[in-house]
Amino acid sequence: MCCFSRPVSHVGSTRIFARFLDGVNQCVVYETKLDAPEELAMILPIPVTQPAKENAVSFTDLSGYPKFFDDLEKAFTVPVDLSFRGDPKNGPFGGPGEPLEVQKVGSFAASFVPTIADFSRLDAQFRLDDAVWKSLPQYKDFGFAVFKLRKGSQHLHPMAFRFPSSAPGRIFFPTVHIHDGKVHEMEDFDHTLYAQAWKTAVIKGPQWEESAKNAGQFVKLAKTKDLVWGGGHLYKRDINGKSKNEDIIAEARRLG
Repeated sequence: MCCFSRPVSHVGSTRIFARFLDGVNQCVVYETKLDAPEELAMILPIPVTQPAKENAVSFTDLSGYPKFFDDLEKAFTVPVDLSFRGDPKNGPFGGPGEPLEVQKVGSFAASFVPTIADFSRLDAQFRLDDAVWKSLPQYKDFGFAVFKLRKGSQHLHPMAFRFPSSAPGRIFFPTVHIHDGKVHEMEDFDHTLYAQAWKTAVIKGPQWEESAKNAGQFVKLAKTKDLVWGGGHLYKRDINGKSKNEDIIAEARRLG
């Protein structure tokens, strides 16, 4: 992923963590590298419970934990040292009508867009053309986490948020690609996904590799701000090369 409001030259090394915090509320932590020729927005569709209020999504500042994903990876392999480059220059959104609330989340300005119709409340460079949404009917009842990004080459620090999910038990990863203003059936993936269920559940499916030890042995739990459960295993899935352009769902199964 992801959906970008303007064309990007390159996107890669995307890492996403998702977890059900309590069986109802899900979190997403997202990191990627990109090269953008102009200022734009990254748009992450999420299956939020509708009708959604503007405060339904809670953003979490993880700028103080740039090695979040490196530590997750330690549960599976020797980690790769990725340097952190923040972006203190990102500014707020603005648009016609009653503007959406803007939050400063680490190096980013972020907003929650409750419905597709609410994109009209953002400036044009931070939203997708209406024709794009018409080709994505699966997002008809979704909300959207939107992050404003500067132009240029950058390695985004982890961006995190939590929301009440309309699909409890199905851990949602926003992986649909829109990089050039069009929706393609197949896309190039360069993704590593990490998952946790709530404390009485596990992730099922042969695509998911399970860690041998609990997350608390690798992750600095205080810095995750309760997004990671230290007492449970992690699950990992790599998706690389040409794949169907769709979001990924991890199914959670209750224990006992």
